[in-house]
Amino acid sequence: MKRIVWTFGLISGGILSAMMVAAMRFHDAIGFDRGVIIGYTTMVAAFLLVFFGVRAYRDNVGGGTVSFGRALAVGSLIALIASMCYVATWEVIYFNFMPDYLQKYQAHALEKAKSSGASQAEIDKQMAEMKKFEQMYQNPAVNMAMTFVEPLPVGLAFALLSAVLLRLKRRETAAGSRISTAGSVGFP
Repeated sequence: MKRIVWTFGLISGGILSAMMVAAMRFHDAIGFDRGVIIGYTTMVAAFLLVFFGVRAYRDNVGGGTVSFGRALAVGSLIALIASMCYVATWEVIYFNFMPDYLQKYQAHALEKAKSSGASQAEIDKQMAEMKKFEQMYQNPAVNMAMTFVEPLPVGLAFALLSAVLLRLKRRETAAGSRISTAGSVGFP
């Protein structure tokens, strides 16, 4: 199990990290709003490897069968490793190459608030909250924790979906051949 989890987790994490590095090189051109779309699209693509990792575990380790709980555990561990790669990459990028990221985001958020017609009191309140957040975000532990919750829910959703789709039970037929069933959802 360890080899499959590490292999698929690191490949998924590598995809997340590579796309983050590539996107950050063009962040000013992409913008914050489109950056979120690109980021989560990348996460979905990278976390497809959770499915393939659980399937590899089922086929290679489980002999063609895997319980829901074991499939969920394998998928969750793959997602956890990939998310740790994402966090590690962000820590390096943020603290070494983009220390002004939050100031740029704050300017973007305030401009968006002004263009939406927010009152000066609302803008001042939002600015004070962002300054407080900026101080907290300079702490690497807080930074890591907040970054970790970006990809992990997506990865866990893929782990849950993979566990539902790939739980496989084999039963013997009267002729002695094996028939595969996938519980109540009917997927092989």
